[in-house]
Amino acid sequence: MSKSKQNIFLEELKLLQEKFNVMEPALEMTFKDPKSELEGFVVVWNTFIAQNGPLFENNKGCGKGGTRIKKDLSISDVKRLARAMAEKNAAAGLPLGGAKSGLNADPESPDYEEKWKCFVRMVKDSGILYEDGGVFGGFGYDIGGKPPLNALWTIEELGSGRSFTGKPLDKGGTDYDKIGIAGLGVAEAGKTLLEESNISVKGLTFSVQGVGAMGGAVLKYFSELGGELQFISDPKFGGTWFFENGISKELILHLTADTISSEATKISDSNEDALYQDVGIIFPCALEDTITKENASKIQAKFMAEGANNPTTNEAHKILFSQGTMVVPDIIANPGGIIAAFVEMTSDADNKAEEAIIMTRKRVADNVKKLLALIAEVDVSPDQVADYMTYKNILTDENA
Repeated sequence: MSKSKQNIFLEELKLLQEKFNVMEPALEMTFKDPKSELEGFVVVWNTFIAQNGPLFENNKGCGKGGTRIKKDLSISDVKRLARAMAEKNAAAGLPLGGAKSGLNADPESPDYEEKWKCFVRMVKDSGILYEDGGVFGGFGYDIGGKPPLNALWTIEELGSGRSFTGKPLDKGGTDYDKIGIAGLGVAEAGKTLLEESNISVKGLTFSVQGVGAMGGAVLKYFSELGGELQFISDPKFGGTWFFENGISKELILHLTADTISSEATKISDSNEDALYQDVGIIFPCALEDTITKENASKIQAKFMAEGANNPTTNEAHKILFSQGTMVVPDIIANPGGIIAAFVEMTSDADNKAEEAIIMTRKRVADNVKKLLALIAEVDVSPDQVADYMTYKNILTDENA
């Protein structure tokens, strides 16, 4: 590898980043209803990437992402999330722009259902929904959602399920949160990363930090692929636990603070120690910025697939790369949810969940292979290569 090739790559990446950084949302709307004290937001970041795909019937394209319901949510929060969705959707290679919607509300409030339905009606009346010729692909599950209620309420208000993804199977959806399709994608990313390094998953030890919906699904699917769980850490379990003989199928299905001690031994009160163990591969599935320049050198594993959103800082990525830990960044590893949403929006298959699973496995595997090939070619850290792949998909010659 010549030094000039690396420099050319970094110069192009810098130009792409500069172009992406000055992009403005394609659509930004705030919805207010004084009677119910409702405040909701919709931001569509980009749409042109949908050209030549199945979501360009309106000749304008479409942006898609989930709906966050959180007290004190602001338009700036939703803009940041929509921008991140543009990156994630493009990283997955989908002909689909990024978007996000949000509701400034307490999900535990007695008027939650009323506010949700009012928000849906107001968005419908604005004409921005893709099914009405607009550029907003509709609602979906995120923080504050309550499956299957939000989907059912939306269908009730709109008379169809075209503008909500993550619906139950019997409503034509993929039920991707329940099935854990995003976690399946992260497990597939780990598997592909290892296989491209001529390492078999079967019997390989692994560790999961954060055992919520994402981490629980990663644990399940990577175990099914043949991996042997050794460590997990999570606040709900009071720290980090060691599984000397792996985890049984039965415990995976019923893993709680009360049952974990039947097969594991607690080794510390830390919720990070699962990251620092000498295992084959680690899966950070907790919070953003968990791995930093202060603790990156403590990581012993040579392979890592990110399940959480942005769990590793830019400085930490460089440290990991320099010490020989190969990482699949989250935007490459965990697009399973948006892939499932895309299937719901575009497929006529009877079993959309199965189609989403197949598509997630294939796209994640293909993208990990592209990531690794480009890393080998230009010798820069995986996060930079992932950004390059993403920006190249968004910034075509026609919309750059």
